[in-house]
Amino acid sequence: MSYKVNGSCPDDELLAQKLLLKGCEPLPRRRCRPATQANSVEPYPLPASLWTTPPNSSVVWTAYTCKDYTCLINRMKTQKGFDDCKDCFDLHGREKNRWASRQIIEGSLDITIDEVLATKKPGAIRIGLDIGGGVATFAVRMKERNITIITTSMNLNGPFNNFIASRGVVPLYISISQRLPFFDNTLDIVHSMHVLSNWIPTTSLHFLMFDIYRVLRPGGLFWLDHFFCVEDQFLDVYKPLIETIGFIKLKWVVGKKLDRGAELREMYLTALLEKPLKNSW
Repeated sequence: MSYKVNGSCPDDELLAQKLLLKGCEPLPRRRCRPATQANSVEPYPLPASLWTTPPNSSVVWTAYTCKDYTCLINRMKTQKGFDDCKDCFDLHGREKNRWASRQIIEGSLDITIDEVLATKKPGAIRIGLDIGGGVATFAVRMKERNITIITTSMNLNGPFNNFIASRGVVPLYISISQRLPFFDNTLDIVHSMHVLSNWIPTTSLHFLMFDIYRVLRPGGLFWLDHFFCVEDQFLDVYKPLIETIGFIKLKWVVGKKLDRGAELREMYLTALLEKPLKNSW
């Protein structure tokens, strides 16, 4: 709170994010102006913005290892070690094909958006949420189908929220430790890929699952996309946990996760779950 009223705010994004990750409010309201680039320009117009890398001037880069989008796009090739969603900023790489139309393969862990929408009457899915949605490619795909999705994202060594907004969809800067800021029984769909997995303490995950159930309207869909855990955990912990919430299973596909080696006995679950239309309470 040490700043000049009516002046410039401190550039303290790292502190704000540290608080968010612990489930706290990021920072109090302040009477000052946030840090911005001196040479900011207008964003690209829709629909071009959906699949165009934004200008570097849309971001204050002080909190990140990379200092421009070229660095972020190439970091899968040039940087060692782990970074969240390391290849997400390359819109012409894997992002280009996520959830896109393909030949439907029975029992596949990969479900397309059109497969999910086909489980409801046309126009029934209108608004929703993507939890931990990276650079919001899911929201972009849905926008192309006239569906509004809000994307929650942190800025873990990358300007995810700026990038999402520059694409022309809505970012929400909260962590999974916080209560979802939506009223009960309001959203048509909630989606999450990879984020909801066994790294979350079991009790915290249980709270979050019930919070998702809370914000979904009766008949709403929860698309749990590539949840991962160890095989024994799935049978003993996560399958029973998910089944306590009260969802109806529309799709439930289990498969091996082999990217780190079969000896780890890791597995994926992709599930499409529905909040009951009747008697959901």
